Amino acid sequence: MLAAISVVSNTSIPTNFTVISCLKSKKPPSKNPRNLNQTLKFLTKSGNLDEAIRLIESSPSKFTDPETYSQLLQSCISRKSLHHGQRVYKQLLKQEDSEKLLENHNLKSKLITLFSVCGELDEARIIFENAVENEGVPESVWVAMAIGYSKNGFLREALLVYVEMLWNCMEPGNFAFSTALKACADLKELWVGKGVHAQVVKSSEGPDQVVNNSLLRLYTQCECFDEVLKVFDQMPERNIASWNSLISGFVKEDKLGEALDVFRRMQREGVGFSWVTLTTILPICARVTALCSGKEIHVQIVKSARRPDVLLLNSLVDMYVKCGVFDYGRRLFDGMRSKDLTSWNTMLTGYGINGYMRVAMDLFNEMVSCGIRPDDVTFIALLSGCSHAGLTEDGQKLFHRMEMDFGVTPSLEHYACLVDMLGRAGRIDDALVVVKNMPMRPSGSIWGSLLNSCRLHSEVPLAEAIAKRLFEIEPYNPGNYVMLSNIYANAGMWDSVNMVREMMQTRRIRKEAGCSWVQVKNKIHTFVAGGGFKFRNSDEYKKVWNKLREAMEEVGYVTNTDVVLHDVNEETKAMWVCGHSERLATVFSLLYTAAGMPIRITKNLRVCVDCHSWIKIVSRVTGRVIVLRDTNRFHHFKEDGVPRRA
Repeated sequence: MLAAISVVSNTSIPTNFTVISCLKSKKPPSKNPRNLNQTLKFLTKSGNLDEAIRLIESSPSKFTDPETYSQLLQSCISRKSLHHGQRVYKQLLKQEDSEKLLENHNLKSKLITLFSVCGELDEARIIFENAVENEGVPESVWVAMAIGYSKNGFLREALLVYVEMLWNCMEPGNFAFSTALKACADLKELWVGKGVHAQVVKSSEGPDQVVNNSLLRLYTQCECFDEVLKVFDQMPERNIASWNSLISGFVKEDKLGEALDVFRRMQREGVGFSWVTLTTILPICARVTALCSGKEIHVQIVKSARRPDVLLLNSLVDMYVKCGVFDYGRRLFDGMRSKDLTSWNTMLTGYGINGYMRVAMDLFNEMVSCGIRPDDVTFIALLSGCSHAGLTEDGQKLFHRMEMDFGVTPSLEHYACLVDMLGRAGRIDDALVVVKNMPMRPSGSIWGSLLNSCRLHSEVPLAEAIAKRLFEIEPYNPGNYVMLSNIYANAGMWDSVNMVREMMQTRRIRKEAGCSWVQVKNKIHTFVAGGGFKFRNSDEYKKVWNKLREAMEEVGYVTNTDVVLHDVNEETKAMWVCGHSERLATVFSLLYTAAGMPIRITKNLRVCVDCHSWIKIVSRVTGRVIVLRDTNRFHHFKEDGVPRRA
């Protein structure tokens, strides 16, 4: 049972309207009474609401047909014209037979909808309450009020109307089910939604496609993926919205490869796609650096008869820059007929994560000169980029300009960028001063930035003090324990390393495994550090690995085992480094992609120093462009020498 919630009162939302009569009647209204209704219908369909209402006002007794008023109210609803709707309602009240007219349930529904879409919920509620005082009120009246609340953001009130309908012994149909399920999905009221689902199953009326899509959306929003699959499999018919919900379900489960497979299945079955489909799929391509899939989608957009909207183009630019192809992303950006703030922020973020901060700053200046006002996202992109690019002075100036020149008050995220920037530059004392003088309480991300700075500059005592705070704020974040353990390991403090590991075991905290992804032949392949035994023992792998090793020895490469922060012998350290996930992904790509093709790899952790050096040499000896994206940024490897041996 839902908790009792009082229905909102005084919910007046001001609305401004400009009603334009685009079409003029091609003939004057007939004065013949027999033709008045026909003339009125003609004026209504033509959009001449002023003339239509004046015709009623001039001869009110001639218009008693509810259907005529229904069409006129529908026209007012379509245009969200409160002024015209009120005039029609006034004429209804003036009719000699007004009580009989206003008993018409269709007219009541139209009036409720009219006032709701115009934000006049109090007026809509008055009409609704007058209507439900009588018995035999159809579902449409209840649903009109529920939709009115929902459209104005009062989702709980919409759900209460549905509950009220049940209390009045009204049997809900598909119209009511879909409305209630939408409210449950938006509120993430899973158990209430399951109750509605049970009523759908028991209903004598089978669920239509709208109800099934509403069920999919409910379970997707509430992250009940098993239920999403059940509903989808049981649907007799599916439309694009059904497939979109399934894709969203896979995304929420972080099953990105499966989401891409569903999209391809849509294409094979001839379902087609909507712009919503593509704006869901493109971020997946960006996350796993699936450039081939992203390009396929781009081709479909180009072939489509419809012009892509700004939201879709922003997703396309984002896909290219997050796959490391920022030059093509810039071409798309420059070619956009209209850009919003997100367009500029996407391009700025792209330059920042690819290490092109000078170009990013030039673009920022261009953005400001075009009259686009930056927001908090703009400065997070720029400050983060300055931090990783080592542009400390530029970043500090930008931070101080935020509020002074652009009126953007720094948030926790901006302070985290500033602290990280100062810490990376070795100015840890300055970073601590910033933390001390912040107008808000430091978050885990800010202390985490300081801890990382201690790792970079071997500040063990300070790291211990910061870690103690982090363990209080984020007691189950494995990254904090791993970073402190690495700091101890770098200092050769193996007893302290063991202490941290025992602490993690006691608290049942597990370190996140290093994983890398690469797309080959429309499939996302995943590699885990230390795994892939079958692949590593294959003849193909050994052949490529041996050739790479010989070529690397010629250029003087020696494995840097310092990156292995475990108290083991050198041979074991070298073996562990060779099993890092990005190396497995690189060899796999060399084996199964055409010669000369760029290799694009995504990793869930930071790339280690030795893997960075190793991939750089692989690029040189094979002549391959290799783009590696880790948690912080992109690493572009492009050696112009002639490919050697491997």
